Amino acid sequence: MATNGTYDLVILGSGPGGYEAAIRSSQLGMKTAVIEKNKLGGVCLNIGCIPTKALLSSAEMMHEAQHLSDYGLKLEGNVTPDFPAVIERSRGAASKMNKGVNYLMNKNDIDVIYGYGRLVGDGKIEVTPSENMDGETIGEEQTVQAEHIIVATGARAREIPPLPVDNEHVIDYWQAMLQTEQPDRLVIVGAGAIGVEFAYFYHNMGTEVTIVELQDRLVPVEDKDISRELARAYKKMGVTLMTGSETQGYEERDGELVVQIKTKNGTEEVACDQILSAVGVVGNIEDIGLEELGVETERGAIVIDGFGRTNVDNVYAIGDVAGGPWLAHKASHEGVLCVEKIAGHDVRPMDHKNIPGCTYCQPQIASVGYTEEQAKEAGYDIHVGKFPFTANGKATAAGHTDGFVKVIFDEKYGEWLGCHMIGHGVTEMIAEAVTARTLETTHHEIIESVHPHPTMSETVMEAARAAIGQPMNI
Repeated sequence: MATNGTYDLVILGSGPGGYEAAIRSSQLGMKTAVIEKNKLGGVCLNIGCIPTKALLSSAEMMHEAQHLSDYGLKLEGNVTPDFPAVIERSRGAASKMNKGVNYLMNKNDIDVIYGYGRLVGDGKIEVTPSENMDGETIGEEQTVQAEHIIVATGARAREIPPLPVDNEHVIDYWQAMLQTEQPDRLVIVGAGAIGVEFAYFYHNMGTEVTIVELQDRLVPVEDKDISRELARAYKKMGVTLMTGSETQGYEERDGELVVQIKTKNGTEEVACDQILSAVGVVGNIEDIGLEELGVETERGAIVIDGFGRTNVDNVYAIGDVAGGPWLAHKASHEGVLCVEKIAGHDVRPMDHKNIPGCTYCQPQIASVGYTEEQAKEAGYDIHVGKFPFTANGKATAAGHTDGFVKVIFDEKYGEWLGCHMIGHGVTEMIAEAVTARTLETTHHEIIESVHPHPTMSETVMEAARAAIGQPMNI
């Protein structure tokens, strides 16, 4: 293989972490390239964050259309989903974002090298042709030389032995997003963000949905009050919930799938047409040369320090391949931080306790910092405040009164330890808490900051007041 390019920095993977790292690298004057085996934008833009939000928007519209009478509106006839058209709209959103990343690469003079990259030592990466998600062969054989290499190869759906993915009977999030035939009955195994989002989508498209979760509650990484509220909303919606239950396998019987589920009351069987395995993700660390270089990995992820550095000089890792939380915005922030450290800037490691998490079902979930249970375990004496959307004017006017805002403050200093929201559109509200925590804001500053009325964001201020025993509207 001939060496086709020499760069200051080469990034393996062009997801949110990879492409934003590339842009920052170019801004800092480094000659930069990204190597991409599939499509620019990675999983998030092409088969993850963006297209799923398009699907969820369609599901939300379907839900709203069925409740027009709540708003004093009448519709003659029924609104029915055109499932293939919903999927096509989602793919259109992904395509548009993919083109946007391509524009950004050109704008910032970043070389895009298509193909499968493997680290071979001495700053070299061998590139061979690969096949993208459209079945097209892309790239050509070449060797790229780099002074610094960032591995940003992302993650893929985790498989468990009882449910090997065959993309017919058992599917993962990838197939769940692309298939144009809608199952009548779907069992979703796993009640994390992926599981509950697809439950909301398929349920509102008309599929009968059952969620099976090994832990004793939905979204088990969230505050327990959030889990309870989501379970209440899903039960009201008509989704069947089986928490504290373990999927043991399935069999085909009389033209349908029968899932065996171990519950506290014994083994139960649930019939369905398809099973969605949504039990988490695992980093793409295989067959990219990590073993040969001696790059340390642990539990399916590359081990890094607070600046993305691995144990091998000039080799870095960011995003999902470097472990959780598996969030696009975490990857982007890590990418920029890593590049600035390479460039010699004085940067601070990321505070993993201040990375917001968002789940885009309805009601939405948004959170940052300690849960109530975690704060107590960490030894804090705490003030907890909650404010329901039923007492908020804007939520009442908009017809979205499910949910609440919960805040947790340190009793001694007033430090904002955690914020947890569940309700309509709360993913657009959580940034206030993230910024406030970055600035080490206390409940006093939140209460003294004038929040516009009528807005749902007022609930943050109201919850802060409730935490110190000064509620106004409850």
